[in-house]
Amino acid sequence: MTKKNTKKNTADNEECEKECSSCPTASTCASAQSGQNLPKRSDIDVRHVIMVLSGKGGVGKSTVSVNLAYSLSNHGFRVGLLDLDMHGPNIPKMLGIEDHKLAVMGELIEPVHVTGKLSVMSMAFLLPDTSTPIIWRGPMKMAAIQQFLKEVNWGTLDYLVVDLPPGTGDEALTIAQIAPNLRGAVIVTTPQDVATLDARKSVKFIEKLEIPVLGIIENMSGMICPHCGEEIDLFGKGGGKKIAEELSVPYLGSIPLDIDMRKAGDEGRPFIIRRGDSPTWACVDKVMEALIRVVEG
Repeated sequence: MTKKNTKKNTADNEECEKECSSCPTASTCASAQSGQNLPKRSDIDVRHVIMVLSGKGGVGKSTVSVNLAYSLSNHGFRVGLLDLDMHGPNIPKMLGIEDHKLAVMGELIEPVHVTGKLSVMSMAFLLPDTSTPIIWRGPMKMAAIQQFLKEVNWGTLDYLVVDLPPGTGDEALTIAQIAPNLRGAVIVTTPQDVATLDARKSVKFIEKLEIPVLGIIENMSGMICPHCGEEIDLFGKGGGKKIAEELSVPYLGSIPLDIDMRKAGDEGRPFIIRRGDSPTWACVDKVMEALIRVVEG
């Protein structure tokens, strides 16, 4: 993995306070590069790791990850959001930080700090442009995951939310095997049978690894017509709740399909931080609060 640094030294050396870990010019500062006060390589210090996965793509897993990370940070927790969808890293776009590049301080990569409580790491930050594909086999992806856990300056975290690609392949298996303090997994699905069929596989996968299933979230569960106000079951409704009951795992709730939710992702402003004046916002907030109660319970 190539470590990039685009920071420029704009500070006067006479004003240096020797706080290299928080200085934006440390990567080009002579005293910092000498090794004094720089972070060293170590395992990630995190209280809980939460996996977010789905059996099928396009069900809104990244949307759930972004809103969950923001919800946790809004509760005062220190949160890391790790985008492990190597081939389709969308988290930076959904947070409006896709143009950021990474800096290196000492032996560690600095994540992108979205707020004082929320930091993000994604393969997207390491690509020359948004259209560059990652053409990797499993071993290279597994090595990258190890770097994201051990060579990123996450600091001390309460939560690390891990957004995984669809399915039960290398990325999900690797994080399940090497991440410390794994609290459990959240399964995201849409209501229709073709999605819930694969969601069942994700639940079975997690159970085989003896990891707690924190719950199932049904996304795109009905839609309120913006013209007539009537509810339309575009993808059906209730599929997520049905498999949660069948598999005896928690059901965290449903989130309807909403144009504003789509706009939030495209505009890089998570839906959960918008005004709470819509039925959809109330549903999102209810689901996130239910998940936080399960995790903290």
